[in-house]
Amino acid sequence: MTRTPLGWFGIVRLGLVQSAIGSIVMLATSLLNRVMVVEYALPAALPAGLVAWHYAVQLSRPVWGHGSDSGRRRTPWIIGGMAVLAGGAMLAVQAVGLLSATPWLGYAAAILAFSMIGAGVGAAGTSLLALLATRVAPERRAAAASITWIMMIAGIVVSAAVAGKWVDPFSFGRLAAVVGGVATAAFFVSALAIWGVEGRGVAAVEARDAPALAFGAALVELWSDSDARRFTIFVFLSMLAYSMQDLILEPFTGLRFGMTPGQSTQISSVQHGGVLLGMILVGIGGSAFSKRGTAAGRASGLQRWIVGGCIGSALALTGLAMAARIGAGWPIIGNIFVLGFANGVFAVAAIGTMMALAGAGGPNREGIRMGVWGAAQAIAFGTGGLTGAVSVDAGRALTGSLPETFMLVFGAEALLFLAAAALCLRSAPPRASLLGREVTI
Repeated sequence: MTRTPLGWFGIVRLGLVQSAIGSIVMLATSLLNRVMVVEYALPAALPAGLVAWHYAVQLSRPVWGHGSDSGRRRTPWIIGGMAVLAGGAMLAVQAVGLLSATPWLGYAAAILAFSMIGAGVGAAGTSLLALLATRVAPERRAAAASITWIMMIAGIVVSAAVAGKWVDPFSFGRLAAVVGGVATAAFFVSALAIWGVEGRGVAAVEARDAPALAFGAALVELWSDSDARRFTIFVFLSMLAYSMQDLILEPFTGLRFGMTPGQSTQISSVQHGGVLLGMILVGIGGSAFSKRGTAAGRASGLQRWIVGGCIGSALALTGLAMAARIGAGWPIIGNIFVLGFANGVFAVAAIGTMMALAGAGGPNREGIRMGVWGAAQAIAFGTGGLTGAVSVDAGRALTGSLPETFMLVFGAEALLFLAAAALCLRSAPPRASLLGREVTI
């Protein structure tokens, strides 16, 4: 049975689901992180540990991906995951309220909430990307991945701006109302967007030609593919550098520049606005979407964007280290925008490569591949975010100086980005084997 590939309208509808995922995750990793550290004066390691735990739960991504490969449809996995994700975000707010009154109950509720967030992201996000890789024509996969990722960033920007506006003047009631409203709206938007896009029994039709393997056998098959194995390692190393500043940037603006919760939350909007612009620039002006030239030439073009984005991110983080030393008077908003822009340039090239390679294993393999790469990214994000936050706590305890602590942490992150860029260059022989086989993207 031949299925008509998704058109651009269908791709945009799936992008709305990615936007909804991003908008809810932003609440947990950005807004609640700031509130716990600044308003509730909790150690930065606490929210960092919770966010790291939600990434640890995402190690289950290969299971979700394999499940959607084996089932008749991926849509129920996406809608169910979104329901769990939204519920987890709302429970996380209640956990924050309990931490001061009944700490043990607050901790238990927080762990459960972030477990739900991790499971929801894993089920919905992995199944969504697998659906994209399955239903999008090969020549559109990179562009589709970029469109959906750009829409996710747009969802983060919008939800950060809305949350930043309505959470001030801060109160627990306002916090609960904002998170509940955003999470509920995101769930219904995603459910309406995905409805009817997949069609009926898609996976069952494919299964007649390529039956899904057992989970263990599917993992062995994937890891025996040298291209997929190298790309998994690259995803982990690059995303480790990418994620180090995630949990300390907003507390940094509050502690060093005296920003209110609303102002520092809007910083997230500025940063992701930069990410959005960087992605658009690469998508329109770069070689990522070009149909001209050889596959190896296009892969080499993606590599150049990845390296350039890593170097730009290192320079922006060096600027933040200087901001920590200088304090008021430094163009902090512009600096953060540049960091986001460089991150976007790097990320869109890596995402384009991921989507192009997802379908390389044949039918009913997209979910397990996206799951493994998602798990590698989750490990990197959890490790990076926790390392950054713990480094801030340890630095303040050892040096007694807030500026010096942030200088050291941001400087270390810059070095990691330079190391990632060097690894990318050293790993690529003339035919761009960093990205594995020659793939038409």
